[in-house]
Amino acid sequence: MVELLPDWLARRAVGQSKTVAVEEDGASITYSELQTRALRLAGELTRLGLCKGDRVGVFVIRGLAFAVAVHALMQVGAVLVPLNRRLTAAELAWQLNDADVHLLLSDLAAREAATAVFDASRDVGLELTLQSVEELESRASIAPWSVRASSHIDLDAVHAVIYTSGTTGYPKGVMITYGNHWWSATASALRLGVHAGDRWLSPMPLFHVGGLAVLMRSLIYGTSAVLLSKFEPKSVNEALDHGDIDLVSLAPTMLAQMLADRRSSYPPRLRTILLGGSSAPLPLLEQCLELGVPVAQSYGLTEANSQVATLDAKDALYKFGSSGRPLLPTEVEIRVNGERVPAGVEGEIVVRGPSVTPGYLNRPDATAAALSGGWLHTGDYGRLDDEGYLYVLDRRNDLVVSGAENVYPAEVESVLLAHDGVADACVVGRPDEMWGQVPVAYVVTRAGTHADEADLIAHCKQKLAHYKVPKDICYVQQLPRNAAGKLVRKTVREWENART
Repeated sequence: MVELLPDWLARRAVGQSKTVAVEEDGASITYSELQTRALRLAGELTRLGLCKGDRVGVFVIRGLAFAVAVHALMQVGAVLVPLNRRLTAAELAWQLNDADVHLLLSDLAAREAATAVFDASRDVGLELTLQSVEELESRASIAPWSVRASSHIDLDAVHAVIYTSGTTGYPKGVMITYGNHWWSATASALRLGVHAGDRWLSPMPLFHVGGLAVLMRSLIYGTSAVLLSKFEPKSVNEALDHGDIDLVSLAPTMLAQMLADRRSSYPPRLRTILLGGSSAPLPLLEQCLELGVPVAQSYGLTEANSQVATLDAKDALYKFGSSGRPLLPTEVEIRVNGERVPAGVEGEIVVRGPSVTPGYLNRPDATAAALSGGWLHTGDYGRLDDEGYLYVLDRRNDLVVSGAENVYPAEVESVLLAHDGVADACVVGRPDEMWGQVPVAYVVTRAGTHADEADLIAHCKQKLAHYKVPKDICYVQQLPRNAAGKLVRKTVREWENART
């Protein structure tokens, strides 16, 4: 049985026509204006031959142009393939070819970079058309209502294909359905609440599942998505200090930069800082508690369309370091060798629920492996306590096995980051004849401070078992992070392999 819901944008354009749908850097459009612009662009796209089910690459810098493009594709019934602007033209050409994309949409701000992607795609034999959102809008007439694929939304239909960061091997295209969006929004609302007039700020890139989730949830709720064209700590702090933001989505590295020199909390209207993308170091959480910053640690991944579990801000002290309970109706189990284990035992995190992807595009084997038995096998390590709170330890592939002991890099990094002289840290394994592996740390020092190797190792020995203490400290200017703020350990491991 096909599950249908009335068209979300049409509902908002009628019932909340004057409500701001999307705002970016002071410019905004209402739901009525968003519908008009989306229909105009959809009409022009259909005249270009775009059909329901076609996949369209979107390489856009400006958030308003991205929102209009996304809603136009929804009206046509085409599938969004958002492109990560941090990748090279060759990497993006590979994704476009993998997804069989023949239309690439850019905005004027991204035109030069999009042209490079277009050229790289042609080099690999992909027939691609490049179009500008602004130029299409400027020549479009008011589109007839008939351009819409349907007046209803099929929850089983694929809305977007979002490529994983590709930290190991080639990236895979995660299929996100309309149902994934609906249930993710519903689950988040049950945990964080929805108030009339909510304004959700996101400096996260819109090509990332966390940024796209804010855009889609605001549509479903009928609230306002407030976007920043790029992340700058000062700009985000100023936006929050203005006092009209209710929620904000951030990666831990973003929040750490924002709080670097801060001595006070934010205005009381800000009820939640949703922290995701990677594990939050304990020193950062301690700083949030000290300042009274309403942080909600969360765990999620692209394959589950962002949030899986979230800790209520009121439980931050009670369950310090936890990612909270699973959102309803999501289920989480911990398994070892495929078998469910009791509370307190560490193992792989597996997830089941209606926000979980139906699979990877054109990857039946990878889909079967990831969704074995109807559960998403995340590859992440964690444990559940006896009250059902999730504690995320690390990625399984990032685990350092030293002798018979497991070393979780995130734990060691958290200790290193508690040192006043450390601004950033990454721990990887180094081959060792006696122990198999030993942990080594790559460290970025904080400007104006002193953190020599002896100091850092002595600091770690005070807080960690001996086998967890880094055997070497390597100093670097910057650590590699992807658009979601996650450490790209693959690159650091390559650095380490080159050293040894």
